[in-house]
Amino acid sequence: MADGRRDPPPYGRDRVRGSIGSHSPYEGGGGGVGRGRGGPPPMRGGYPPQGATYHTQERRPAWRNPSPGPSDGSPLPSTSAAVSTPAFSTNVHEPPPQPAVAIAPAAAGGSGATALIRQHRPSGRGRRPLADTLRTRGPDAPSKHGTTGQPLLLQSNYFKLLKRVDWTLYHYQVEFVPACPSPRLTQSLVNEHKKLLGGFVFDGVQLFTACKLSSDELVLHSQHDRTGDKYELHIQRVAVVDMTDETGLQVLNLILRRAMNGLNLQLVGRNLYDAAAKIPIREYHIELWPGYMTSIRQHENDVLVCCEIAHKTMRMQTCYDILRECQRHDRNFKDAFRRAVLGCVVLTGYNNKTYTIHDVTFETTPEGTFDTKNGKISFMEYYKNKYNLRIRDAYQPMLLSRAKKKDTRSGDSELMALVPELCQMTGLTDSMRSDFKMMRAMADHTRLNPDRRIERLETFNRRLQTSPESQEVLKVWQMELDRRLVELPGRLLPQEMIFFSTTSNGVQAGENADWTAHFCDNPMFATVRLSRWYLVVPGRCQREAGDFLNCMITAARGMRFEISNCEMVPMPDDNQSTYIRTLDAIINKDPQMIMCVVSNNKSDRYTAIKKRCCVDRAIPTQIMVQKTITPKSGNVRTLMSVATKVVIQMNCKLGGVPWMVKIPLNGLMTIGFDVCHDSKDKSKSFGAMVATLDHDNRGTPKFFSTVSHHSNEEEISNYLPLNTVKALNEYRREFGELPKRIIFYRDGVSDGQLQYIYDHEVRSLVEKLGQIYKSAGIEQEVLLTFFIVNKRINTRFFDHRLNPRPGTVVDNVVTLPQRTDFYLVSQSVKQGTVSPTAHNVIYDTSGLKIDHLQMLSYKQCHLYYNWSGTTRVPAVCQYAHKLSFLVGQYLHQSPSNMLEKKLYFL
Repeated sequence: MADGRRDPPPYGRDRVRGSIGSHSPYEGGGGGVGRGRGGPPPMRGGYPPQGATYHTQERRPAWRNPSPGPSDGSPLPSTSAAVSTPAFSTNVHEPPPQPAVAIAPAAAGGSGATALIRQHRPSGRGRRPLADTLRTRGPDAPSKHGTTGQPLLLQSNYFKLLKRVDWTLYHYQVEFVPACPSPRLTQSLVNEHKKLLGGFVFDGVQLFTACKLSSDELVLHSQHDRTGDKYELHIQRVAVVDMTDETGLQVLNLILRRAMNGLNLQLVGRNLYDAAAKIPIREYHIELWPGYMTSIRQHENDVLVCCEIAHKTMRMQTCYDILRECQRHDRNFKDAFRRAVLGCVVLTGYNNKTYTIHDVTFETTPEGTFDTKNGKISFMEYYKNKYNLRIRDAYQPMLLSRAKKKDTRSGDSELMALVPELCQMTGLTDSMRSDFKMMRAMADHTRLNPDRRIERLETFNRRLQTSPESQEVLKVWQMELDRRLVELPGRLLPQEMIFFSTTSNGVQAGENADWTAHFCDNPMFATVRLSRWYLVVPGRCQREAGDFLNCMITAARGMRFEISNCEMVPMPDDNQSTYIRTLDAIINKDPQMIMCVVSNNKSDRYTAIKKRCCVDRAIPTQIMVQKTITPKSGNVRTLMSVATKVVIQMNCKLGGVPWMVKIPLNGLMTIGFDVCHDSKDKSKSFGAMVATLDHDNRGTPKFFSTVSHHSNEEEISNYLPLNTVKALNEYRREFGELPKRIIFYRDGVSDGQLQYIYDHEVRSLVEKLGQIYKSAGIEQEVLLTFFIVNKRINTRFFDHRLNPRPGTVVDNVVTLPQRTDFYLVSQSVKQGTVSPTAHNVIYDTSGLKIDHLQMLSYKQCHLYYNWSGTTRVPAVCQYAHKLSFLVGQYLHQSPSNMLEKKLYFL
């Protein structure tokens, strides 16, 4: 969480160093677990349903609710009305359909009882058109390849497609008469004509063939092998596909996925995993399934295949095991079971599919029946006949799972009825994540060092090219992969100098970009005297709090930070109400800061303290957990490291600055923006913007932050220009003029949202800035650079089978020709493979060279004051995430405006 509350301990250096989701023994470890993602939906349109509805040949198990609502009396989540179609599926045999039900309210004017309505997918399923790739780089743009730094020769987790894809792909539309009831059946009907079609990819409606068919319009005849029903396949030519465009590349991805079927991998969610190579960690009752994430894309000069190692955590227990535990330990086991499984993702082994549990019904059991074409059948008989599975407990409740978004958008509004006995739990619980030993045991297998990662990648390539089934697919489609990892040029930027005062010469950040040790000999860059502050502590923690306070004063003295003895306020207990009453009494005395010692990580107490001091009032707070301030083996000196970090953090919350790096630009305003969902209401989210105001590169920077609340349906652009204007006004109040240059780092954006961000946020921001500057008498174009920062990428780099050093930049080979983009490795990790961050410049009128933009981004990674080292993203992005996470997870409302000029959220 934050402050001194100890979150699940770190098991990777990059998690500690300010990366998203890192944990720290003090407030400022990067935010905690479960980062929400906000932002507008991708701008991809969809086709409305076409054709008549159909009836299935065999009714799937339907659950008839005996009561007028869900089992807990609350309505299930409503299905989406949006329409779309599934992604491509290849001509591979699919598992039989699963038990499903559909629930809809009774017609208006009825009794209000729940009615059962089965909605079927329309026969004319059209695939969503692919969004055009956002091209932000013009043909006459200056070079995107920098020259500053030491040249490097690196490897990356990409394989080159050796043979250029010069074959032509023909696109046909397929219509079934009568309408075909299921995707699996459509595949089967098309597969009957393999010899005629040759190599093909079929998605249920659209057919792509490597050979041109004999006629632009064909009618083929197929027959259902089980029922004998006859179908006509009306095939009509649509177009010729360019293999360099988005559709062609998607087909290449599908061909690669089909080739990977020869490796006997299992599809779980979106990725393929090797269940045969699972790694059991028996002492914690979990298994790790190794797998692969692959994608094909046109890069600078070649079509490259990106391959990344993935792991799926499977728990060695079923939902039925959890039910039995609840029955043994909880008097109200029904509610306990619901709490344990609602929202969890389960895997059904009979079809290797994953489902999210949305509800539990105790009124229906596996002995319940449902209607089929041949009459009623029970769930137990269905699973016995279909999968040869015997359900042992006939009286267990049933789990309900709402159909996934892609299915509901396709017209399917069904609920899946699942048997707990057949559902294996996946993922980790919060208690598991807080188990340091367990996370360490997992990290030994999941955090692969570069040499092990390279070995696994080469093994994958070798298996793909030696498996007979995979070879056949690649041979049919004339595809050949290079057996070696892609080599590419990189550069190592110079080490940054860290300045602790305006008069010092500074110290080098070091090869690992960590300058923690230098705090012993240097003051902080700018400090604020702390004279009025209070320490709130439960009576039983007074001794530990007193010892830690002495350590803080000693550490502050060494950094020239003046701290007066605070007033300690003991409390009789650590109840939430006691803290609130004590805080109310202290706040009336107008303190500069309040430190609270808490006995454990109880979230409701933490929320109450933060709400009182950040929303109701405007007092910076520091929260410390008793365990964090308790010395190891009774040696108080072991607390000095934590005390030093807490003192730095408190100085920042008061408005101080611990260190600086040299940024040779005057009149600069740097902005970071991020979004976090509200943990209580997922339809709401909070966008946080944090700006650093630098008027003179030798002076002390100022800060400004603001939070906007919006629902998922609202465009973030409504708030982005407005909040930027607030920051501009603050800059003008501080320095008497507008900034000469604005650098904007936007986090939390996927590739599918780039066009939306550009059309709505960037354009409206540029228009608003133009108005502000014109009203100030500045006629020239605003010098604005807008970055999209992306951490969630699969690209990795290797330097002679080792991790690249901090400051490594890659802007060629694996970058994209239509963008001005680059990868930056800004951190050093001791375990696993370091993750680079992708920077994409989608708007730039600054006139700066690419070298300057790369170096400026790297400098920004040195300025996150919760860690005396570099972060994965520029500091303003990390600040924005920290603030949005605090508001979305705990405050659930915007903080007081009186805190806008301080980093109170660290």
